[in-house]
Amino acid sequence: QVQLVESGGGLVQPGGSLRLSCAASGLIFRINAMGWYRQAPGKAREEVATITSDGTTTYADSVKGRFTISRDNTKNTVYLQMVSLKPEDTAVFYCNADVFSLPLRRQSIWGQGTQVTVSS
Repeated sequence: QVQLVESGGGLVQPGGSLRLSCAASGLIFRINAMGWYRQAPGKAREEVATITSDGTTTYADSVKGRFTISRDNTKNTVYLQMVSLKPEDTAVFYCNADVFSLPLRRQSIWGQGTQVTVSS
């Protein structure tokens, strides 16, 4: 059973920074793309940033220039560095991974979510 565990959320003032982490554990053969998504109250879940196994990244227009996604393949971990946070960034942030687990099976795994609140 592959699991994703997120950490790093919290309360921050506008203009502040946070770094989210998401570590995958279990019987993992390979992790393809990993990504961060968020869901604000009353809104649909949206893609924030993704990163492939070779480091190619994509970002939502709303976070370009403020958020940076990265990963450490030796630790099966993906990070999201967030700076210049705005109140509209307030949401539950979820990690996702496209995983080949053992015995060989491809799965899309979600983390449990971590709350990010931007408020003065």
